[in-house]
Amino acid sequence: MYKILLVSGALALSSFATNALADGAVTGAAGGAITGAIVGGPVGAAVGGIAGGVVGAVVDPPPREVVTYVEQQPAPTSRVVVEQPIVVGKPLPADVVVTPVPDNPKYAYTVVNDRRVIVEPRTHRVVQVIE
Repeated sequence: MYKILLVSGALALSSFATNALADGAVTGAAGGAITGAIVGGPVGAAVGGIAGGVVGAVVDPPPREVVTYVEQQPAPTSRVVVEQPIVVGKPLPADVVVTPVPDNPKYAYTVVNDRRVIVEPRTHRVVQVIE
């Protein structure tokens, strides 16, 4: 009985998350909780919710046209160094200047630690690191 209540609650959360918030991490957490509840009961729901939230937060790669544009731009004359690791899904420091991609305002780019990085301009969250 408890498992049915838990799954029902997780389904309600999933519906709310998908319709009201439309956020990958929340939707992933709800989906993970449902799967975890079915497989492992209450403990599985907790673990599945956490794992689903992490997977849901992963960023989709930018379109090929954006990557090509960023690859073709000349390297800046001044060097930007950031001590923290540059990781997809994590934001760059707010003081790092980013340049918008003209044909796709959803993306911007910069060169950090001699690597081209595509970011979300509003949040500075790393979308892709071009090797």
